[in-house]
Amino acid sequence: MVDDAQFSSYYGRHIVKAPPWDEKISTYMFLGGLAGGSGLLALGAQLTGRPHLRRNSRVAALLALGGGTVALVADLGRPERFHHMLRTFKPSSPMNLGSWLLGAFGTSIGIAAVNEIDRGTNSRLPLGPLRRLLRWLEAPAGVAGGIFAAPVASYTAVLLGDTAVPTWHASRDHLPYVFVSSAAMAAGGMAMVTTPVDQARPARVLAGMGVLGEGAALWLMRRAMHPAEREPLETGGPGRKMRYAERLALAGGLGALAAGRSRAIAAIGGCALLAASAFARFGMMEAGINSTKDPRHTIEPQKARLAQRRAAGVWDDSITTAGEPPASGQQSPGS
Repeated sequence: MVDDAQFSSYYGRHIVKAPPWDEKISTYMFLGGLAGGSGLLALGAQLTGRPHLRRNSRVAALLALGGGTVALVADLGRPERFHHMLRTFKPSSPMNLGSWLLGAFGTSIGIAAVNEIDRGTNSRLPLGPLRRLLRWLEAPAGVAGGIFAAPVASYTAVLLGDTAVPTWHASRDHLPYVFVSSAAMAAGGMAMVTTPVDQARPARVLAGMGVLGEGAALWLMRRAMHPAEREPLETGGPGRKMRYAERLALAGGLGALAAGRSRAIAAIGGCALLAASAFARFGMMEAGINSTKDPRHTIEPQKARLAQRRAAGVWDDSITTAGEPPASGQQSPGS
């Protein structure tokens, strides 16, 4: 008997180079999702006349965006690198488009949030003649913030899926839905914590939609992935984080359903939803990095895709160049 083949690479090096990202980028992705979801929730509150929910969501979006930007700049190493990404406009680059989205969203939600803070302090901010202009810009800025909110919440998923990292690349068709749903959970959870229950009903609805959406998107994503690509999401530290995320999301969703009259239940459920969103982002980041460490996560899915193409009769393209097509009347390998 021949021993099972052990996958390895030249000189023990990784087949796919791991991205040089750590917890700072995971923090940035979580806070970016929270900011985007809160911006969308603030627009809904603006259109339906819920001033407390609008104020809290706008301020939460601004604070989350500020914290996420700090984490991003810390990862870049030098603040001017973020500025340099705005010197060009490149639609084919998710990172470049993301930088422009952050700038547009930050400007819009910043104008709206400054108005909220100024009103909350009885117009004590030293705005001078800018106050009248800011008041005039508040409504359109809130609308613009809501328009840019969903792209801000999801573009990091496109950025991850656009890499060659096995687990991220395999999840590219479903990961944006996971991230948008996660952002909805986080924003709804934050509003449940900060807003009176009589004005937080839209937040609870958004949180519930986020729980259902993330659960469905994760199930479809795992089903579409090869077992070797899915394995980093289900084992080790990332697997634990993803399980924590699912359990906390369920608990938070139940809290959103039961929090119609109880501020305490709403606050506990909101914290669970925030933690669920954070665990999902950190787990996905760590799973992708782990998937670059074992050559099997790269080789096995490639071999499976090659066998599928040969079974479908594709032998003459740039991918299926090895071997010879079967003779007439014979079955191809893998069929």
